[in-house]
Amino acid sequence: MILNPIIPVWLMIIICVILLIMKRQGIFHYIRQILVVLLLFAINLRIMVPNGEVTTMKNNVNVLFVIDNTLSMLAEDYNGNGRRIDAMKADCGYIMEQLPGSSFSVVSFGNDVKTLLPYTIDTTNVQQAINSLQGHTYYHAQGTSLNDVLQELSKTLKEDDEFFQVVFFISDGEITQKEKLRSIPELKNLVDSGAVLGYGTEEGGRMRVYSYFDEESEPEELYYYDDLYTRQTALSKIDEKNLKSIASDMGIDYVHMTSQSEIDRTLSHIQSQIRQAAPSVTSDSTDGYADTYFYLLPPLLLLLAIDFVYYKRKVKL
Repeated sequence: MILNPIIPVWLMIIICVILLIMKRQGIFHYIRQILVVLLLFAINLRIMVPNGEVTTMKNNVNVLFVIDNTLSMLAEDYNGNGRRIDAMKADCGYIMEQLPGSSFSVVSFGNDVKTLLPYTIDTTNVQQAINSLQGHTYYHAQGTSLNDVLQELSKTLKEDDEFFQVVFFISDGEITQKEKLRSIPELKNLVDSGAVLGYGTEEGGRMRVYSYFDEESEPEELYYYDDLYTRQTALSKIDEKNLKSIASDMGIDYVHMTSQSEIDRTLSHIQSQIRQAAPSVTSDSTDGYADTYFYLLPPLLLLLAIDFVYYKRKVKL
């Protein structure tokens, strides 16, 4: 048995306590009220019981998301004033929908390179890992290096060379450390398909960042002082030259993401490459679970119907 609550249990407990505090007059009415609250609490828990084994289909395709998690991805210049990082999260979800049966992994980079999730077919966990990316805080950020993540990417791909490897490299291309982007031509032999997705505009976007992560604080606009010691709003601008260079090294497309539809043509090409490569499809058995909440709905509806009839008659009287 597993629990998959619709809303957090702690919040539901508070709601139930409030409902019980509003005590009705009459012992039978209050008992009915208690039953309704208990049923609501149990339904919210979404109790799931084993339901035998289910078969999942999996192809031999690995899809690796390599995602920029630096301050610049917080810039607000996507399709107007949307944040780049929010658009990226939605676009990754869309990509997963278009490549069913694949295994997905997430690598983020900023101050360092981190594997957030190993390869899995559980797209819910993949999306949660991607959604956890919030950019660095101001005092934690140490600048951006694309060379470090590309070197790490090369090592990672060599370990999984038996699979059809799709890579989505997601960034605005900015390098804030004093270094030049180095070419890694060996990536072309390691990447079978994918795309470099560029976010941002040439005009640039402002960034509202946290000094430290604190739920009670508000993000502040990032600024700097020019040579005349005048305060200026910091703008992050896309560097398409770097992004196109990375795409060339990998032998994949570069796509400037201004809307989700920009990736459609590339996804169609990737799907075609996967079909041509004819990766074998395997099946795997895993424990299945079935919802039980619908068994609790009839008694809840019955109690609510009794309440409705009772109070309707009471109003008439």
